[in-house]
Amino acid sequence: MDFTKMTRYQPKMEYRRFGKTEKEISVITLGGMRFKHGWNDPRHEIPADTLAQVTKTVELALEQGINLIETAYGYKKSETAFGIVLNEKLKVKRDSYYLMTKGNANTAEEMRTLVNEQLETLQTDYFDFYGWHGINTMDLQETACAPGGPVEELLKMKEEGIIGHVGFSTHGPLDVIMKAIETDLFDFVNLHYYYFLQRNKPAIDLAAAKDMGVFIISPNDKGGQLFNPPQKLTDLTAPLHPIQWNARFCLSNPNVHTLSFGITEPEHFYPINGIFPASVPLSETDANIKQKLDEQVQSDPYAYYEGYEMLGDPSGLNIPEILRFRKLWKCYDMKDFGFYRYNMFQEKDHWFPGNFPTSENLKQIDNSKCPDEIPLVELIEETHAGLYKPKEKKA
Repeated sequence: MDFTKMTRYQPKMEYRRFGKTEKEISVITLGGMRFKHGWNDPRHEIPADTLAQVTKTVELALEQGINLIETAYGYKKSETAFGIVLNEKLKVKRDSYYLMTKGNANTAEEMRTLVNEQLETLQTDYFDFYGWHGINTMDLQETACAPGGPVEELLKMKEEGIIGHVGFSTHGPLDVIMKAIETDLFDFVNLHYYYFLQRNKPAIDLAAAKDMGVFIISPNDKGGQLFNPPQKLTDLTAPLHPIQWNARFCLSNPNVHTLSFGITEPEHFYPINGIFPASVPLSETDANIKQKLDEQVQSDPYAYYEGYEMLGDPSGLNIPEILRFRKLWKCYDMKDFGFYRYNMFQEKDHWFPGNFPTSENLKQIDNSKCPDEIPLVELIEETHAGLYKPKEKKA
């Protein structure tokens, strides 16, 4: 979509208390994952066009009223680029914005070493928020939260004033997120939640009960590639752009505090103005849009079935995600999004785990957990046929 046709962005923003941290943060965060060449090695060498892009983006974000900048060691060049731009190029006063970064380590010693490296890279003496990056499995939760382990070391650094608040990020299943929250070690959580993936609502409720900050990861990209919506979705959310409506949906929950927007170009700021005011609960107009979106599930006889009882199936298939991609394709014409995400499954990866449905894997599905009226194998085969792209073999 040509965002430049929207009303020009103005320095306008809303702010929310980030749970027990007591920080008033902008409801839109500048996420640093998607800058040009950002994933290329070496991590500390920043090409001129990347530096120019980051400089302009940070400048516009601050003008817009965004006061939280988020990055991670795992985002390769991002920390170095932000460090240069904030401190050398723009010389932004350190107390005029909040800085969040993330990292993971298996031991206390490794954790402290990593944090010290990140402080140097980001050219700062402290982090406002530091998250253990990727509590995605029970094993990782136990490693991170072990007595004398890495999270305990982060809490020591909090006492030393190196870190303001300790949290965690997660791409994991709901039970893992809930267990991590229940440790009472964390001040905030970064998780996935948006209209097209509402599974983690109980985790938000639990975080709210513990007065934790709630940070929503990637509502525009992993939330449905909403920056490139199909016409059907655009029509359903009119007069709002899908980015705007989804943001209003997320922010209609008062326990959601900020949404990370992976802004990389000036035109990416244009949709932000249409988000505000973010009504709690949804306004009547926005609730009517939600009703139209909800009704689309009825257009397919099997789209209502989410399959979460099939998590951990012996087939190794990520059945709930497969079914979700099928629903978005069949009910909202979001095939391009399904194509993008389906082909990111990785068999031995805890960030987005899932086998592809070979004939052998299909035979291993435990159908005893699936309702009899759901032709599960057929739905999986249909989704694979429609969304799978074989990887090109290296020469």
